[in-house]
Amino acid sequence: MSLQTAAPAGATTTAASAATSLREFLAFKLGPEEYGIDILRVQEIRSYEEPTRIANAPPFIKGVVNLRGVIVPIVDMRLKFNLESAAYDSFTVVIVLNIGQRVVGMVVDAVSDVITLTPEQLRPVPEFNSAIESDHLLAIGSIDQRMLILVDIEKLMTSAAMGLVEQTLQ
Repeated sequence: MSLQTAAPAGATTTAASAATSLREFLAFKLGPEEYGIDILRVQEIRSYEEPTRIANAPPFIKGVVNLRGVIVPIVDMRLKFNLESAAYDSFTVVIVLNIGQRVVGMVVDAVSDVITLTPEQLRPVPEFNSAIESDHLLAIGSIDQRMLILVDIEKLMTSAAMGLVEQTLQ
């Protein structure tokens, strides 16, 4: 007797489990490195426009933009990850994210593509000191000759260090 639940009519159990184990990530570049975030968190990708600066904001918060009536904070990921500052050019984009009840924009050097990864393509993140806290990293994605640093963007953007989302007591 199997403890497995029944698959929907017309689907095989293997196909159903394979479909749920696939994950899609939006790949983006920061300097020479390639990162990935869960595609389900992405609302849209926009060209970079100079945000309105906010007094006393941390240096990685570039300011805010008005996106169809919603005031959206803009985070420069190069500054957040302690990379050299970026030159904003025609490839620079803002990835607009839905994080919890907030909309947040993050500035990246470029967006490359959407990548589908299987569990076999995910490797654990090695332990080392990094500008990104290890609990904000999901895994290292391996695609042919490419390595993709997979970031838990929700954990990162809601962390106390970012200061973008009020911390609630649970």
